[in-house]
Amino acid sequence: MLNPPRDLAGLRIPSIGLGCMNLSHAYGPPLPEAEAEALLNRALELGVIHFDTATLYGNGHNETLVGKTIRTQRSRLFLASKCGMTIGDSGRIIDGTPATLGRQIDASLTRLQTDVIDLYYLHRLDPQVPIEDSVGTLGRFVEQGKIRAVGLSEVSAQTLHRAHGEFPVTAVQSEYSPWTRNPELGVLSACREIGAAFVAFSPVGRGFLTARCPRPDELADGDIRRNMPRFKTPHYEKNLSWHAEFIGLAEDAGCTPAQLSLAWTLAQGDHVHVIPGTTRQDHLVDNLGAGSVNLSMETLDRVGEIVSQANVSGARYGAATQQDIDTEEFESA
Repeated sequence: MLNPPRDLAGLRIPSIGLGCMNLSHAYGPPLPEAEAEALLNRALELGVIHFDTATLYGNGHNETLVGKTIRTQRSRLFLASKCGMTIGDSGRIIDGTPATLGRQIDASLTRLQTDVIDLYYLHRLDPQVPIEDSVGTLGRFVEQGKIRAVGLSEVSAQTLHRAHGEFPVTAVQSEYSPWTRNPELGVLSACREIGAAFVAFSPVGRGFLTARCPRPDELADGDIRRNMPRFKTPHYEKNLSWHAEFIGLAEDAGCTPAQLSLAWTLAQGDHVHVIPGTTRQDHLVDNLGAGSVNLSMETLDRVGEIVSQANVSGARYGAATQQDIDTEEFESA
């Protein structure tokens, strides 16, 4: 099973990592701890190096889970986490002030049972705080030896350039897959311009670009997809209209639909990494198999025709969540 290495934060890291959010946050009840640890250990056995977590996920529980499970192999792993967003009584709290980030980095280090985090992202841009102040604080964490590199999540190209002018940004993490193409509006090329990696989360379209896409009536209470327009009527039904053709293309290419989505995403640039998340070991194995998939230009082009901005119905976030996102947006049709 191949997982070709690419540059990330000054190191050569396998291009397929593991997004750990699903184990503790956002997709219904957290996975039982024993099952979550088993999945993380299976990832280690399969050679996964890059583990991605955040302060937000389970309000620190995910960092604790990851830290506990990987601590004996920490020296050979690449550990990424995020700051600047937590859960309060009334929902998510975005706070990029230096004082808050200072408290969060120390708490993250404790939960992760490590002296240093390889890549630390600002999880969201705080519109009340100049990006230079937030990134400058992360830069001081580098100087203090608490983190090795600075990243940003869900930001525009303009914000990235401003931040990079304050302190070198080595990676940007945003949603990217055939059915979410917003990074192509600017930040994907901006990363290349400054020499940063682009790390794609939800690279199988929140599970839609799989052999059996989740049905809205099957989503658990607390699953964030319940509030995403693409998983609601009439958008869900419109998206189903091309889903079978996507599955057929994967069959023709000799891979699974998830592998097709992952391989397509990786093919969009040699600075692109993917961090699919899952709660199932069979899906973990399937995702990692994308590293061995070589797609022809014809297949890559066909993916773009079947799953495009023109035929994916519905916004990727609901209106309230969208207000917290700094990325470029397509104009409404």
